[in-house]
Amino acid sequence: MKTRAPLKPLTIGKHTIRYPIIQGGMGVGISWDRLAGTVSREGGLGVISAVGTGIYENRAYAERIIADGRPYEAENFYSRAALFKIFERARERCGDVPLGVNVLYAINDYDRVVRDACEAGADIVITGAGLPLTMPEAARGFPDVALVPIVSTAKALRILCRRWEKAHKRLPDAVIVEGPLSGGHQGFKYEDCFKPENQLEAILPPVVEEAKKWGEIPVIAAGGIWDRDDIDRMIALGADGVQMGTRFIGTVECDASDAFKETILNATEEDIKLFKSPVGYPARGVKTKLHRRIEEGTAPKVACISNCVAPCHRGEEAKAVGYCIADRLSDAFDGKTETGLFFTGSNGYRLREIITVKELMEKLIHGE
Repeated sequence: MKTRAPLKPLTIGKHTIRYPIIQGGMGVGISWDRLAGTVSREGGLGVISAVGTGIYENRAYAERIIADGRPYEAENFYSRAALFKIFERARERCGDVPLGVNVLYAINDYDRVVRDACEAGADIVITGAGLPLTMPEAARGFPDVALVPIVSTAKALRILCRRWEKAHKRLPDAVIVEGPLSGGHQGFKYEDCFKPENQLEAILPPVVEEAKKWGEIPVIAAGGIWDRDDIDRMIALGADGVQMGTRFIGTVECDASDAFKETILNATEEDIKLFKSPVGYPARGVKTKLHRRIEEGTAPKVACISNCVAPCHRGEEAKAVGYCIADRLSDAFDGKTETGLFFTGSNGYRLREIITVKELMEKLIHGE
């Protein structure tokens, strides 16, 4: 076994995380109370996804449900009551250690959902899927809540810092730089995801240098990180910590359905692809029966019941790519393999067993 330097704590704003490992926020229903609460309890930063909370506990908290269990409009798909219940149950697991939330910038009701999360007890808000120039305004009134944007280039961080400083008199409490091997939505156009200059190892050092120009902004590396060797490699390149999503799917506590976990466990490297998405960014997941049905023209019709993301333009982009992302991610959470959309990072095929979060954290910390 290698002799390794101990992982240092990670401080983000007023909050200190025992180990510099952030569990990526995964919606719909992949990282809710069980996963996020347990990760925080075990010394990482558990991150609740605020996406699709209306389907939590079989839609018990959404005020209006129509058409085969679909939450009606954004106020129900992003249920405030469900988000509060998720935080309450996560806190029962982790106590008063730092707990995060991920709120996609592309969603409808972004400002409202950020406020809901702050009121529910989030210590750290993470936002990607667009450059969150208005993030500080959404969290106004919550000075202790740390704000962490996700970027893909040093230029994006520079633009964001300039805008935040001028308009909001503040800077990010940390920044996540995400390479194009992550699961879900990417920060690059499809063809750019494969270019060497856009890989995490290439984009991380310039972001670290840009962050230094604005003070002591911690930089967290994300996208394709798998084990302690990867963590050490990112820290050697200047990162203060890492964010990992896919690895946490393979845990007992992950909130995903058994069918979701089995889909990832059974995937081969060739099964994991980049797809077009109604959000306007390419997204990575497992090619399943859904994608074959899209190609054949037999996929479920797009109805735009939940009105989930602004770039979709009320279902127009969904019709163009052949599926509604809210409905298909909800089906994956419900274990419907015929019509579900199963996001995973490029390393998803390496998942071969389900272990506890405690066991996984031990592996990541000690490099076993």
